[in-house]
Amino acid sequence: MDGSGWTWLIAVGGGLLLVWLALVAALWLGRPDDVRVRDALRLLPDLVRLLRRLAADPSVPRGVRIRLWLLLGYLALPLDLVPDFIPVIGYADDAVIVALALRSVTRHAGAEALSRHWPGSPEGLAAVRRLAGISGT
Repeated sequence: MDGSGWTWLIAVGGGLLLVWLALVAALWLGRPDDVRVRDALRLLPDLVRLLRRLAADPSVPRGVRIRLWLLLGYLALPLDLVPDFIPVIGYADDAVIVALALRSVTRHAGAEALSRHWPGSPEGLAAVRRLAGISGT
C-alpha cells in the first residue's frame, strides 16, 4: 500500500471513530433523566421477555413490532455501541436503548400493552413504567 492508501485508510478509520463517539455521546445525552442503569439491569431478563411478547403481539402496530425485533437483535449481538466488557457503561448503553424503546412502544401501543405482557412482579412493572416515562403506577 502506498502513502496515499494509508492516508485514505487512516482518514476513513478516524471518520468512523468520530461517528462512533458522536453516537455514544448522543445516546448518553439523550437518556431519560430518571433512568437508573442499576434498576434496568436488574430487570433485564423480564424486560427481554416483555419485548419479545410485545414484538409477537399482533395488536401492537406493525412498525413497533419491527422496531422491537430489531432491538432484540441488537441486544443479542455481541457487538454494541459501547462494548459490554467496559465496566458500568458497557451495559448502560443497552439499558438506555431499552428505556428509549419502551417510551416509543408506550407512545404507539399504549401503557396497557406493557401491563398486559409484563412477566415479572408488580414492583418490577412499576419500575418499567418509570423507565417508559409513564407517570403513576
